Amino acid sequence: MSFKRKTLAASIALALAVPLGAQAADSAELAQIREQIKQMKESYEVRIQSLEKRLQQAEEKAVLSAEEKVLSRPSDAQNSGPSTQHSALASSAFNPEISLILSGTYANLSQDPAHYRIGGFLPNGGEIGPGQRGFSLGESELVVAANIDPHLRGQFTLAVTPEDTVAVEEAFVQSLGLGNGFTLKGGRFYSGVGYLNERHAHTWDFADAPLAYQAFFGGQFKDEGVQLKWVAPTDLFVELGAEVGRGSNFPASNRAKNGSGSATLFAHLGGDVGASHSWRAGLSLMRTSPQNRAYDDIDSTGAGVTNSFSGNSRLEIADLVWKWSPNGNPVYTNFKLQGEYFRRHEDGDLTYDVNTANNTDRYASAQSGWYLQGVYQFMPRWRMGLRTERLDSGAASIGLIDNGTLVAADLPAFAAYKPSKNSLMFDYSPSEFSRFRLQFAQDKSRPEVTDNQMFLQYKMSLGAHGAHKY
Repeated sequence: MSFKRKTLAASIALALAVPLGAQAADSAELAQIREQIKQMKESYEVRIQSLEKRLQQAEEKAVLSAEEKVLSRPSDAQNSGPSTQHSALASSAFNPEISLILSGTYANLSQDPAHYRIGGFLPNGGEIGPGQRGFSLGESELVVAANIDPHLRGQFTLAVTPEDTVAVEEAFVQSLGLGNGFTLKGGRFYSGVGYLNERHAHTWDFADAPLAYQAFFGGQFKDEGVQLKWVAPTDLFVELGAEVGRGSNFPASNRAKNGSGSATLFAHLGGDVGASHSWRAGLSLMRTSPQNRAYDDIDSTGAGVTNSFSGNSRLEIADLVWKWSPNGNPVYTNFKLQGEYFRRHEDGDLTYDVNTANNTDRYASAQSGWYLQGVYQFMPRWRMGLRTERLDSGAASIGLIDNGTLVAADLPAFAAYKPSKNSLMFDYSPSEFSRFRLQFAQDKSRPEVTDNQMFLQYKMSLGAHGAHKY
């Protein structure tokens, strides 16, 4: 073989050997990587199994410790068998939601709050007016709530007023998972009529309730009874509700009888408009039959008298709420427009001076009122709001005056008047659990008197607290 041929053969062999060598090197590297992945998998599996075993041991130890505590208690449960021991252990796991609302107010009022009244509307004995002058403790609430079992939930709300009185604000049991959109509630609770009524005071956007709520409900309407709600399975929010109650609070009266003294119906609709807007609108109807619903008044001679009303009372409410937040995110900025309109019709018998003269004749009235407010969060944690409100007492038809038994001055509470009020507020919320508020108001609830008001208010929420309603 010549030299050229030998050189050519060697070159061909070398060319063939280089790829084979590179392929062998690649195969060795891939095998090494696969081996490392396999080792990592095995290592993690061992560690996971070890952690799972430790978790199981810790859980078993916790259960045994709890059982030992139950069995070590000097009670009859030690000798009552396994079922009672299990019940005691289960009860120790019960953990209700407990929250406390603290509030306080400083009020600067140009008129004496002791003489406060809403002109043209009957005194109702409720929580009306601006409260005390100077520093005062606001209404504080203690709330305890929990799921009782898979079928029921309970809530208890205890309120401490600025006058150092304690009252059960709400105490009810509510169904869970009743099915088909139905919910049943029984006990003492705020009625679902209107918009603001069933919301606790610490969730309000202003320091006080609108005049309409003060005149027609004495603050808010709560009753002992049952409530049934139904929410339709539709994209549009549709809620229908009905309540039957004892009717022990204004505009009803505490009647010593079997059966109910109040009944309500309400319907709410709501939905979204694009990504930034949402709304809710509602209509409500309340019917009560007060008997001897008493109130104090002053006759034409300046003497105090006690009068009373017996008959039928019908209240109609229309409410609307519109909310805006950019792309549905209310954290930085948002706006809420809220308003309600009230109209009440009452007819029956009015008794003048029940303790002495005891004169009775027919009575009929139609009264109305409304408020409209807007609240704008212009930057995180800071909001401002404006509320305007009006009432119209109407002209009552009173038989005692028409037939000449009395003169109008004998019934000053029925003197026609149109109370009004305007409020401006600013508030700052360091967190979702605290809020500080400054509010100015010009209150013309009393005839020929303007009350210029200034409030400083704080509200603090301690403990577990559920989400607020829309």
